[in-house]
Amino acid sequence: MSPSSATVWKTLCPFWGEEYQVHLPPTFHAVAFYVMDEDALSRDDVIGKVCLTRDTLAAHPKGFSGWAHLTEVDPDEEVQGEIHLRLEVVPGPRARRLRCSVLEARDLAPKDRNGASDPFVRVRYNGRTQETSIVKKSCYPRWNETFEFELEEGATEALCVEAWDWDLVSRNDFLGKVIFNVQRLWATQQEEGWFRLQPDQSKSRRGEGSLGSLQLEVRLRDETVLPSGCYQPLVRLLCCEVKLGTQGPGQLIPLIEETTSTECRQDVATNLLKLFLGQGLAKDFLDLLFQLELGRTSEANTLFRSNSLASKSMESFLKVAGMRYLHGVLGPIIDRVFEEKKYVELDPSKVEVKDVGCSGLHRPQTEAEVLEQSAQTLRTHLGALLSALSRSVRSCPAVVRATFRQLFRRVRERFPSAQHENVPFIAVTSFLCLRFFSPAIMAPKLFHLRERHADARTSRTLLLLAKAVQNVGNMDTPASRAKEAWMEPLQPTVRQGVAQLKDFITKLVDIEEKEELDLQRALSLQAPPVKEGPLFIHRTKGKGHLMSSFKKLHFSLTTEALSFAKTPSSKKSALVKLANIRAAEKVEEKSFGSSHVMQVIYEDDAGTPQTVYLQCKCVNELNQWLSALRKVSISNPGLLGSYHPGVFRGDKWSCCHQKDKSDLGCDKTRSRVTLQEWNDPLDHDLEAQLIYRHLLGVEAALREKHRELSAGTGAGSVRTGPGAAPEDPLAQLLQVLQDLQEAHSSSPAGSRPSGLSRPLALQT
Repeated sequence: MSPSSATVWKTLCPFWGEEYQVHLPPTFHAVAFYVMDEDALSRDDVIGKVCLTRDTLAAHPKGFSGWAHLTEVDPDEEVQGEIHLRLEVVPGPRARRLRCSVLEARDLAPKDRNGASDPFVRVRYNGRTQETSIVKKSCYPRWNETFEFELEEGATEALCVEAWDWDLVSRNDFLGKVIFNVQRLWATQQEEGWFRLQPDQSKSRRGEGSLGSLQLEVRLRDETVLPSGCYQPLVRLLCCEVKLGTQGPGQLIPLIEETTSTECRQDVATNLLKLFLGQGLAKDFLDLLFQLELGRTSEANTLFRSNSLASKSMESFLKVAGMRYLHGVLGPIIDRVFEEKKYVELDPSKVEVKDVGCSGLHRPQTEAEVLEQSAQTLRTHLGALLSALSRSVRSCPAVVRATFRQLFRRVRERFPSAQHENVPFIAVTSFLCLRFFSPAIMAPKLFHLRERHADARTSRTLLLLAKAVQNVGNMDTPASRAKEAWMEPLQPTVRQGVAQLKDFITKLVDIEEKEELDLQRALSLQAPPVKEGPLFIHRTKGKGHLMSSFKKLHFSLTTEALSFAKTPSSKKSALVKLANIRAAEKVEEKSFGSSHVMQVIYEDDAGTPQTVYLQCKCVNELNQWLSALRKVSISNPGLLGSYHPGVFRGDKWSCCHQKDKSDLGCDKTRSRVTLQEWNDPLDHDLEAQLIYRHLLGVEAALREKHRELSAGTGAGSVRTGPGAAPEDPLAQLLQVLQDLQEAHSSSPAGSRPSGLSRPLALQT
């Protein structure tokens, strides 16, 4: 799976600031980052790459961070795939002989324009070379050919097996090689298996750094996730603390906050939030954090302004629970800004009249006209946004409304005086406007509102609009106005916006317990979509022949089925029941002339295997759909271990040329290779494991705290065994950590894929 960042146009020093988290199979060897030059008419050019091996990532447990030189991409080094070989030392008429059976290969690099290769294998030993036949148009060839060489005892010559792509006109392309130590083979007499193809690194490289550098932050996290039952004591203990939150903050959550460093606070907040969201306690958990924050805040104007656990948890909560709501409110406004591409500037010191163009009769616009036109454009966008927000009370998720209700009440109880009348409103807007809407306006790509980053002109418009939203969110205080006096032309709209926003918040938090339950019950009756959007569907016709045409439909994936309809609002028809999915994989480019086609392999109601082919518009969309399909079906019984990346056309598979349509498949499925997205289904066991891993890292601090508390109450020595007092949650927590440690020590490693995150920036 290879996600792509947005394209930054016309620059040699782009900045992306994008982050991806990819779940990799436990067997992965390396991760490569390619910097491409996008071309509208021809194929994209490769500028260079950075390759980080698994060993390199493992050597940086806190993450690899820094600039890495781009290296030249040599076609002889761009190899992939594996080859299946059997090597034997057998008796011969004069001396022993080395027998090499070349059986098959899989996932070879496609070197030809048709998205495949014409592979053959060259076997070299002791000055002799033998070659297999050529398999046309396949990255999954099968040869089943055997070669023999005379062996000289004590010879140090290595056996070299090379895979090549045959070309009629140009030179053959190298596909990879495997080198064997023949002396070791003397001892074992026989060796068989799948061997990873290695690159040819014999060529000299271009000077280091001449292609530029890529700034990366990459962290590899390898977690063994235990069965659900192992985490129940930890989950129950944390949930008990949260449920008692109305009686006070308890002991464990404050301790977790106290022992969490700034650098990992966001991760811990997200893990806790997702865990409690899965338990139906997100609102109660956040309410407990609100109490903690309010208990240590004396000045109203500093409330929720720090990067506390409460602030970070609320940010995560809005992204997990409120992203669809954000898209509904902001989406049309952001789209309009991108489509209009108007020049907008309010700061007189930054106005470039020459960039604006001409007004009527080709007269150049004056600076005053540019400023007034810009102000009018921003007033229009801000007014549209505030109107959309005012109309959105009912579409805001019930759990988000209920959480803001708790926040509003807690702040009003803490600051009840008339002089603090606006403080409860500002507490809500500090999250809704300053930490959710404004960042999404400034960077819509990062909030999945747009596929590409904005150009410089649109970015400036978005920045000014975000500033205006912040001024409204700050309730138009004198301090916010004084920062940038040139924002004054927006003041009438800002003042009107403050009144609209206060009215909106009043309605937003006016949700009773019964209404909250009714709304949640209504939502629970509908399976919320995990992913939805337009796809092109290819159908099979007759005896497996593929239709050349395809049809555009609107697809929706829920936790029940993959469904389609003619339009987003049309009645949906189920295509595949979720429980029937057996694999979701990419399709070779040559099969449909597109590299963005996936296949969903499933069983129909009669138990007959079926395949549906779906085409996406880009590689990122393809990866998102594959990731979503794999995640919602990960627990299905009967998941396939192999598949055909080609199609069955005529009388054979296009990938491996096998004539048996029911053949198990020539390549391994990649069910564990997924992306992490904001709308992912919750993985309760993984969240519990990540919380356990964090607590284990601060166990020493927790034990020290327990000793202090025990000494203060005269409780004596620390007791973390079965005899620990039930009213001592910290002692119980330490015991749970000890039990989980023992469970991990007896479990096999690598039961879940690794996580990889990568913010990117490039400088040449």
